Amino acid sequence: MKKNKIVVGSRDSKLAVMQTEIVMKEIMRYNPEIELELITLKTTGDLILDQSLDKIGGKGLFVKELDQALLDGRIDLAIHSLKDMPMEENEELPIVALPKRGDARDVLVLPQGCEFVENEDKALCYQNIGSSSARRKLQIKKLIPDASTSIVRGNVITRLAKLDRGEYTSLILAAAGLQRVGLPQRISHFFSVEEMIPAAGQGILSIQARRDLDVEFLTYIKDDNTTYAALAERSFVRTLDGGCSSPIAAHATVEGEYIKLIGLYYNESTTEHRVAEAVDRRERAEIVGEQLALRLRGEIG
Repeated sequence: MKKNKIVVGSRDSKLAVMQTEIVMKEIMRYNPEIELELITLKTTGDLILDQSLDKIGGKGLFVKELDQALLDGRIDLAIHSLKDMPMEENEELPIVALPKRGDARDVLVLPQGCEFVENEDKALCYQNIGSSSARRKLQIKKLIPDASTSIVRGNVITRLAKLDRGEYTSLILAAAGLQRVGLPQRISHFFSVEEMIPAAGQGILSIQARRDLDVEFLTYIKDDNTTYAALAERSFVRTLDGGCSSPIAAHATVEGEYIKLIGLYYNESTTEHRVAEAVDRRERAEIVGEQLALRLRGEIG
């Protein structure tokens, strides 16, 4: 019997491909009758590596080529890191499933052979931190006032190579990326989500499809708690109209029937920032995100 074929699209970086393969394995686990084919595409965001994202068009640069491939029918599904996706969802290309979240924390990475020792002076680690994220820069300066950061672009492997060549004294990266690419041993220190609030959607993989595709075969890989957390976090950022240049952060956790959201808002005109939390029933996830955002904006607006 001939299998139903689904073509899956991914960015062509090592991390993106490995993340896509994780999702594909889950799909095949529950749908042995489906044949999956992987197609990789280079995105504009992968090609321009000498400028920060806010200078070249934002996070949409990591998805537009895959969006076009979906619209053209060259692929049926696209797998993305949710934090790379614009907060405004395209009705023609909806997010149709979110598998269980990975580790949402940020981590410090030191050059190979260096060791991070708790309770010792770490000034050298923070002399030149590779990070292009305004969110990470703001929070590391709060933790370590003397810390200095420099722009770093490129995929995980490229960034690690730059670090090991001595171009930076450390990097701040997402834990999930290093774990998924098979390099958890490079993690020198985990920041708690209270110390460094993650980007909305960090650690979450998203599955995007054309609106007319029957996606019932994805039912068993959807994770409810991840979906509620994503709704709250993305609602928070969307309400604040936060793009990739804004140091806005949001992280939600679900316990039982309740959701807890912690959010960071930065007012660019006053340079003030504030962190606050909200707890509510998980079905109100989007409302929680919106209300917390409005509260913070009102308090320091």
